[in-house]
Amino acid sequence: MNTNGVLVRTIPGFDLERDLMARGITPIAGVDEAGRGPLAGPVAVAAVVLDPHDIPEGLDDSKALSAAERERLYPEILARSLAVSIALATATEIDATNIRKATLAAMCRAVRGLATLPRHALIDGRDVPPGLVCEASAIVRGDAISQSIAAASIIAKVTRDRLMARLSKAYPVYGFDSHKGYGTKLHLERLVIHGPCPFHRMSFAPLARGAMLQEIEIAEDC
Repeated sequence: MNTNGVLVRTIPGFDLERDLMARGITPIAGVDEAGRGPLAGPVAVAAVVLDPHDIPEGLDDSKALSAAERERLYPEILARSLAVSIALATATEIDATNIRKATLAAMCRAVRGLATLPRHALIDGRDVPPGLVCEASAIVRGDAISQSIAAASIIAKVTRDRLMARLSKAYPVYGFDSHKGYGTKLHLERLVIHGPCPFHRMSFAPLARGAMLQEIEIAEDC
């Protein structure tokens, strides 16, 4: 917020990373996820170790970017980063544990999968995953603060959107390509007609309530 009381959105920077590097802590990974809220599909988690000397221009919170901007940045991040890793928490894993545990476990897998293991990870959110292979900091709204986390948010979002487009071809009746598994009016209507598929999260309301699906207030598109 500026001096006139107007809310100004910040652009992610590299200050957190530089502070760690000044203390001799490097490499540093940014970690973020996409898809915690939908009724179907996996949570996609990405871990990215940026090259401090070759950071792609335009990195930002994936939610603040258009689909075209995300698609443009996706190959740049892959090509210019020191390491990138992606892990998925499937609907089956989410149902067997819960969304928080499944997401944190996928974060651990993503960091562990990096070709260049980091000494520190910057995690978007409030939780540092237990069992992480390095020290870490949880950064609330980290995708709007750290370029490393912003890069991870883009990789996670594009990866998940592409997966949902593929699922839409296998299960066209649900319209996954348009709503990406979120509880939109279209998605809920199709669930009433066709029931769930193997990629739906059966522990999530309204799926967990089965016959009560018709009585759920229709969610707005996310």
